[in-house]
Amino acid sequence: MISLRPIIPFLLACASASAASTKLVSELQGQTGLAVTIYNSDLALIKDRRRISLPSGITDLAIRGVSAQMRPETALLRNISHPGKLQVREQNFNFDLLTPAKMLEKYVGQTVEIIRMNPATGQETREAAKILSTNSGVVAEIGGRIETNPEGRYIFPAIPANLRDKPTLVTQVISKTSGSQELELSYLSRGLGWKADYVVELNSSDNALDLAGWVTLTNESGTSYPQARLQLVAGDVNQVRENMSYRKRTPRMEMTMDAVPAPMAEEALFEYHLYTLAHPTTIANRQTKQVSLLNASKVPVTKELVFRGQDYYYRSAFTSLGESLKAAVYILFQNKEDSGMGMPLPKGIVRVYKRDSKGNAQFVGEDRIGHTPRNEQIRLKLGEAFDVTATKKQINYKKVNYGHPYNYAAESTYRIELKNAKDQPTTVKVQEPIPGDWEMIRESFPHTKIASGLAEWEMKIPADGKTTLEYKVLVRY
Repeated sequence: MISLRPIIPFLLACASASAASTKLVSELQGQTGLAVTIYNSDLALIKDRRRISLPSGITDLAIRGVSAQMRPETALLRNISHPGKLQVREQNFNFDLLTPAKMLEKYVGQTVEIIRMNPATGQETREAAKILSTNSGVVAEIGGRIETNPEGRYIFPAIPANLRDKPTLVTQVISKTSGSQELELSYLSRGLGWKADYVVELNSSDNALDLAGWVTLTNESGTSYPQARLQLVAGDVNQVRENMSYRKRTPRMEMTMDAVPAPMAEEALFEYHLYTLAHPTTIANRQTKQVSLLNASKVPVTKELVFRGQDYYYRSAFTSLGESLKAAVYILFQNKEDSGMGMPLPKGIVRVYKRDSKGNAQFVGEDRIGHTPRNEQIRLKLGEAFDVTATKKQINYKKVNYGHPYNYAAESTYRIELKNAKDQPTTVKVQEPIPGDWEMIRESFPHTKIASGLAEWEMKIPADGKTTLEYKVLVRY
């Protein structure tokens, strides 16, 4: 038989300590510092510092105003004023918020009061109502009758202990010191995200651009972050995905923009990049906010018109391969310091504008860029040219016998007619992805082999004129 004698004093001590515990509530007004680091993948690190007057011993401390999408398993509470003098015994995350529907749900199986008004006399009556169910509506027992969705005002005796008006982390702590102390609560949260957006304006000659980078923040976390020190991490941080389903939220958000844009400072962090806003900012709940990332002016730019073919038509006989094909329009510039840039750019969408003859900025296209290190080239596809077209034909195809090690060999001839309807000459690139082991037999203009399976011709087309490219190629594989 197991003796309970050694255990009884311990249980009595725990019961005595629990009974003697103090209850404290920390409000947002007690915040002394707030730092928010947001990652690309719906993840943020919150560091919330608060001044709290703690007694020594056991305290039930409720920290109000935390993120409603806190990951409680990541929460860490520590004493900044007296390191090592605080121990957390347990914690509970209460994210069920106080609403009329939640109050009814918590009182299922219990009796409340309902006040109803007679529409003819305007007289109010008060009756007892037992809440039977809140699934897809309210079912209540009133005066011996079962009613669904009864009209009236419900009177509840009290607010349930696990229902709060703000997301709250309730902790039980043991403090080895007393008095006013600064505590820091750090945790990971979902519901906060950011993305980069870039606005580009081309000059009249299409050879230089001005660029402004903006960070767009979204806050769906269920709380606000006033005067927070904001940092952003660009990079793909690995996370373990748990088998949990999160409610999809589609809140109505307001859009704000920092009144005085201040470019961010950038530094390397592990294998990522960290961007720090120079001044504190408030990230309100249910808000989309923009802050300035960078500005650059007079960045040299190159425009390209490109016709790119397909490799399938080198494998068989075809007739017409396309009429009035449009040239793809690209702009290229370097992310270098001597070009007025040089900051590692987070992935995002680049929107390009150009002013018309009256000075009005017109949208001319957009493209998405990935995370771009410094000294890398940025290439944006803006659309397709209106006045530069091409007609492509295969004018000859003949299989030839090469034997081992080739299973297939053929010679084919192509004609590409390039047209320019503009009143000034233009230059285009014709790129042909040629498969297998290939050899150019004949061509009207010299090509450049820019990759093992890609031939490129740079062609000049006169104003309101045309140029014809014809070439014969041997393909083996």
